[in-house]
Amino acid sequence: MRLFAAVLPPEDVVADLAAEVAVLRRLPGADGLRWTGRPGWHLTLAFYGEVDDALVPDLSARLERAAHRTPPFELALRGGGQFGHGRALWAGAAGGLPTLRLLAERAESAGRRAGIEMGEHRRYKAHLTLARSRDAFDAAPYVDALAGFTGRTWTVTDLALVRSNLPRSGVPGEQPRYETVARSPLGASG
Repeated sequence: MRLFAAVLPPEDVVADLAAEVAVLRRLPGADGLRWTGRPGWHLTLAFYGEVDDALVPDLSARLERAAHRTPPFELALRGGGQFGHGRALWAGAAGGLPTLRLLAERAESAGRRAGIEMGEHRRYKAHLTLARSRDAFDAAPYVDALAGFTGRTWTVTDLALVRSNLPRSGVPGEQPRYETVARSPLGASG
């Protein structure tokens, strides 16, 4: 199964972001982007890719230990940016970024120790993907519009192991479906 570890924002935070995205979707050229649906909004900590079912129990246990060693922390969605010369537009984060980075490192390490091929290590950049494009596009108007965005602050209390079910129908615009496989409480929150 295709898995990743993530922080899932609560519904009130998602609602604030949805209002901001509604504004972005009215900008010129927005109809040419593939927008990520609300059910897909998350802050990826570690992407595991296709994971053999036999490895999932060990991965889950390691993620639970990583979460237990990490204290709850405050986070807010704030601002935005782009990757890949405008191929991905994202909302950023603010607040407990050092703890978020630590949790991401621990989630990546949990994958490696569970026997998952993680590929090349990259410095963690907190982001929530909003839209993608097959071709480079001028992301500047979107990034500028996101510059003043600050969502409400929430306390991150758990780490989620999420299954990604990719579209198979071939229907244009079909979104992946996400299923939370496990939630591990952070530090004293559990």
